[in-house]
Amino acid sequence: MMPMTTISNLLGLCKLKVVSLILLTAVVGMFLAVPAPYLPNWLLVIYASLGIGMAAASAAVFNHVVDEKIDTQMSRTDQRPLPQGKVKRHQALIWGVALGITGLGILELFVNTLTMVLTFVSLIGYAVVYTMYLKRATPQNIVIGGAAGAAPPVLGWTAITGGQNIEFALLLFLIVFIWTPPHFWALAIHRVKEYKKVNIPMLPVTHGIDYTKKQILLYTILLIVVSILPYLVGMSGLIYLVSALILGGIFLGYAININNRPKDVKIAWNTFTYSINYLMLIFLALLVDHYWLITL
Repeated sequence: MMPMTTISNLLGLCKLKVVSLILLTAVVGMFLAVPAPYLPNWLLVIYASLGIGMAAASAAVFNHVVDEKIDTQMSRTDQRPLPQGKVKRHQALIWGVALGITGLGILELFVNTLTMVLTFVSLIGYAVVYTMYLKRATPQNIVIGGAAGAAPPVLGWTAITGGQNIEFALLLFLIVFIWTPPHFWALAIHRVKEYKKVNIPMLPVTHGIDYTKKQILLYTILLIVVSILPYLVGMSGLIYLVSALILGGIFLGYAININNRPKDVKIAWNTFTYSINYLMLIFLALLVDHYWLITL
């Protein structure tokens, strides 16, 4: 029987908080794919969530393996299982492969081939294209690589519909895609010295903090515009629109403050943490609006 400490360390490689947020966007995609007041097939929701979640965890494990050396040099990551020697590299690789194969197998056997293929592409996009190449090659790593992280709502949608009306799911993709740069750039500003130390060309390292702050403001404004598209195309109603504008307005406040308060050492971190809450709440707003029984 595997010791509990080993299980805990293997789970520590999976970035469970990140996977939880990924699954939230995927599950909301599943529910939005079905006209209200109907609900999606619960077995499909369970199988799709398992498959997508395991594939996301697999990508996270491979990210740990590839980044092991730089993780040992960054205070944000030096307590992870691999740098601490709590999990061997070969164990992590086996664990990552097992999660990936199992997750993709569940999607192929119990969901549909399209969702499996798109999930596989997303896994490769994050674990290989982003982690192994883009992250170390260009300051636009987050912008380009963000496509993989923005895929889960589309995966959830295709799990239920098989690809019908996928253009609506692409609006959800756009929200996450545009959200990703300001989210990660705020963290990169907060940890700029560490990224510089390990030669990772994050935007504040290559172009400076002031330039990055302006990009955060620009992308936040773009995010607000993109976030109202579901309302404009009739996908969502006023409850979502009001929520999106309020949440976006708060995000914009953070983006303005990060530019206007250069001596505030906490503002970048606060912006990063709010961005997580923003994504969670805006997808919950989509879900609540979808099942609101009063037509506004």
